[in-house]
Amino acid sequence: MKIILTNEVNGLGSAGDVVEVKDGYARNYLIPRGFAMRWTKGGEKDVEQIRRARRIREIATLEQANEVKGQLEAVKIKLQTRAGDTGRLFGSVTPADIASAIKDAGGPVVDKRRVALVAPIKTVGSHQVTVSLHPEVSVKLDLEVVAA
Repeated sequence: MKIILTNEVNGLGSAGDVVEVKDGYARNYLIPRGFAMRWTKGGEKDVEQIRRARRIREIATLEQANEVKGQLEAVKIKLQTRAGDTGRLFGSVTPADIASAIKDAGGPVVDKRRVALVAPIKTVGSHQVTVSLHPEVSVKLDLEVVAA
């Protein structure tokens, strides 16, 4: 089945790409979750809008990525969340939480899909996360999780 990706999908492509996938994968996973839409002749117009939006959002050049890396390294990231008496969190810290904490700390806007966690963060303390800005540029950030 021919589909148009509306979001980046690992191993498949990025938003605006037209790809061929198995029918079941498209019908049961990609389309219901909003990662893709069926390809039609009228959908070709949507492809250009999706690509235009992607170009605006993404970091295109290596210089831009290095500039954002410098901004991220200068920011101290502190995330307040609910925790028990032993320092164990109620739930865990998600990449979306980290992206919003970066923004709240005065850093640049980072897409939550660019934040990579090695293991789930479930305790209070200092943790390290990786943000992939460009295929050649990634930055390791120290995240301080404190109980609210």
